Amino acid sequence: MSKNAIPHAYIDPPNPALPKVEFDIDLSTTALVVTDPQIDFLSSKGAAWGAFGESITEHNTVENIGRLFEASKRAGISVVISPHYYYPVDHRWDFAATGETLMHKLRMFDRRDPLSLEGFDGSGADWMPEYKLYIEDGKTIVCSPHKIAGPQTNDVIFQLRKKRIDKVILAGMAANFCVESHLRDFVEHGFEVAVVRDATAGSKLPEGDAYMAALVNFRWFANALWTTDETADRLASAAR
Repeated sequence: MSKNAIPHAYIDPPNPALPKVEFDIDLSTTALVVTDPQIDFLSSKGAAWGAFGESITEHNTVENIGRLFEASKRAGISVVISPHYYYPVDHRWDFAATGETLMHKLRMFDRRDPLSLEGFDGSGADWMPEYKLYIEDGKTIVCSPHKIAGPQTNDVIFQLRKKRIDKVILAGMAANFCVESHLRDFVEHGFEVAVVRDATAGSKLPEGDAYMAALVNFRWFANALWTTDETADRLASAAR
């Protein structure tokens, strides 16, 4: 199987019941939004690799996110990062749900202080090294951190509105958690959203295959569900 082929378990049904809708890229009003392109999710050295590594490897997620960055920069669309950071105060919350509790237990995305980058470089909260040339180019919009999964707690939607964006190409980690939460909130706020199915991944735990759970909901909520190859081709075509 080609590394860019959809794994057999996740191939779309031959006779889907859900209708197909169109999503046309307008370079001036389209942005790439990437959630959590960080070491703790995507690196074999990261805190969550044990839960997510199999799916990341299966979908070639790390390389595909990099290809999306490259294609988006080449096309000239806005690129927006919705990161995940935890500061010491966040570990003193009085309660947390299951996923939050796991992230706190693993000490994912930990930073020493919201106003300091001491200890940030190369930590689990840092960007994947191969993405830094795209994220740190002085043009990419890096938003304030979301705290659980969705953009309700950060400024992603504000930043998109200030750039007059109404179409979002969505990728990043994790499929059934931050990506799906961003998708749902974007749709509720009137954005058109195309999810890049092989530029994300999910946990594989005794509780189930989180990527499969997300994929079903992507099919319901997204305006389009593309591969990285298809997304790159569409961006290139729109830029001609």
